Amino acid sequence: MARPLSPTTLVYDLTAGGDPQVSPDGSRILYTYSTVDRERGKPVSHLWLCDIDGANRRQVTFGGEREGVGRWSPDGRQIAFVSDRVPKSGIFVMPIGQPGEARELTRHGQPITDLAWSPDGTRIAYTTTFDPENPTEAEPPPDAPPRVRVTRRIDYKQDGRGYLNDARSHVWVVDVATGERRRITDRLVDHFFPQWSPDGRMIAVQVPNRNGMCSQLGLIPADGGELTLVGPEDGVVGVWSWSPSGDRIVFAGDTVQTHQLDFFVYDVASGTVRRVTDDLPVLPMAGYPGQAAPSHPVWLDDQRILFHAVRGGASGLYTLDLRDGRLETVQTWQALHVGLSTDNDRRYIVQGYASLEGVGEIAVYDRQRGDVAIVTDHNVQLLREASPARWERFDVQRGEFTIEAWLLFPPDFDPNKRYPVVLDVHGGPNGYYGYGFVPWQQVLATHGFLVVFSNPRGSSSYGRHFTMQVTEDWGGEDFKDLMAVVDAVLERPYADPSRTGIFGYSYGGYMTAWAIGQTDRFQAAVCGAPCFDLVSMYGTSDISHTFGEQQWGGPPHEAREWYITHSPATYAHRAKTPTLIIHGEADERCPIGQGEQMFVALKKAGCEVEFVRYPGASHSLLRLSPPAHREDVLTRILGWFKQHLGEPA
Repeated sequence: MARPLSPTTLVYDLTAGGDPQVSPDGSRILYTYSTVDRERGKPVSHLWLCDIDGANRRQVTFGGEREGVGRWSPDGRQIAFVSDRVPKSGIFVMPIGQPGEARELTRHGQPITDLAWSPDGTRIAYTTTFDPENPTEAEPPPDAPPRVRVTRRIDYKQDGRGYLNDARSHVWVVDVATGERRRITDRLVDHFFPQWSPDGRMIAVQVPNRNGMCSQLGLIPADGGELTLVGPEDGVVGVWSWSPSGDRIVFAGDTVQTHQLDFFVYDVASGTVRRVTDDLPVLPMAGYPGQAAPSHPVWLDDQRILFHAVRGGASGLYTLDLRDGRLETVQTWQALHVGLSTDNDRRYIVQGYASLEGVGEIAVYDRQRGDVAIVTDHNVQLLREASPARWERFDVQRGEFTIEAWLLFPPDFDPNKRYPVVLDVHGGPNGYYGYGFVPWQQVLATHGFLVVFSNPRGSSSYGRHFTMQVTEDWGGEDFKDLMAVVDAVLERPYADPSRTGIFGYSYGGYMTAWAIGQTDRFQAAVCGAPCFDLVSMYGTSDISHTFGEQQWGGPPHEAREWYITHSPATYAHRAKTPTLIIHGEADERCPIGQGEQMFVALKKAGCEVEFVRYPGASHSLLRLSPPAHREDVLTRILGWFKQHLGEPA
């Protein structure tokens, strides 16, 4: 029998190579290698270097516990990186391939991100938080009472960052020779991912508003000055790139939030914007501040770009002609890549790699040869000893839409046995599942469950029409899509219809809470960070004052009947399914009060229910919380379904 992937293995033994950066000459790759110190239960990360084919892999930073954001200088002779070897966070530069030690440039009292070298290599732009109430970043006296909080802005808090008020991410520029630094932004809004113009005079950044529900492109003089905003305030900007001559900027976004990006070209001299595509069939990968950088497109010549996008839960490389919007597929994979780094000649495309068979590796696509290679083997031996789940993709047709789905099998699957089935619902609702390595899916499947997941209508990576179908229809056709997927699995002789469960987090938690109030078909449920009462969520979530109006037809006073009709809270008194609720106590996206309301409602209904709360955990509980919490979550999910659905019979 194959050894299952235990919660301990998934949290403490899997390692990750991420944020890979190819050197300007295309010969080497710099990346962040992340592990967990099992004894102390803390994440550890350092910078590693290897040849373009993965050979000569070695660690190059040693001074701190958390080191990353490594970036090559334009001449490839040194790297800049962020390290905690000084209190809080500092930027260091270090020669590569020649004698010399890392040299500190500057430090801050909070995390530093988004390093970007100027084209001439004399300056580095970066972002860090600036608080106008504490401009010197002074630590409060140890016996000082908590500061009184007074706010006048609606985006005063944000998940993962807590209470912000006017503290926001700003762009700084530091001189590499002297360490002299200057903050070049002054508006009390966030600024992310600085990118220099080819002549080094301007910096382009993403400027989110309404806690990231909308965003614009911002242009700032590198020496400081007035910020020019590109695109409407209600629009979105996801990725962007300066043309080789600096006369234009291509960006992927939209004029309103539709969770689908199209390409536009901004003419710097005239200040005009031209739309290039309309309903792009793929989704350019825009990353997420603090977690993953955008996969910025690269210019192949004066009129064509190459970019990374996802279609149907699978990564691909595409080219776009900016004259006529002609899209061509370069390569697609049954995998989900992260980031996009290329050398000066645009031969190599280097990305992080994950699939249903592996995770935490580095992929290199050679445009000259037209092939891809996985050049690291961080987890290969581990995943030989504890095999991941087997998998199959299948379709369900409902009306005009084909619903894509995946089924995971235990590694030692026997078709003569009957297996319990668990449906996993993704978040969003405009997220997507696909060819990625998901820990909670793997822990269930390798312990004897069939795990099914799908992309019901509303999921992204299928174009705008499909993605917008969930708007003002939560719990409607999306729910029916998911039930049709479960029905398709239960037609198989080895799937046991008397032992089915449902799991979901965020919008997946909404759907889990919704399902147990609509049907008794599930014998167990695990509900993570649910949207339970949409009226109360509107005023307590960090984004629902905007997100809710986009998704739910307006504020509660304008659409109260819709809010009530589509809230799981309305039907929770009918629930009978044994339910485990998991929730981070510092969750600002789907606040802990949503889980509290659900727990009370199920208790009053006489339903078997447990409520597990994780102190200090944000909405990213499943991925970014302390290792001990992540192990606990996986252990409880597995235990709950084992207790109520049993083992394969």
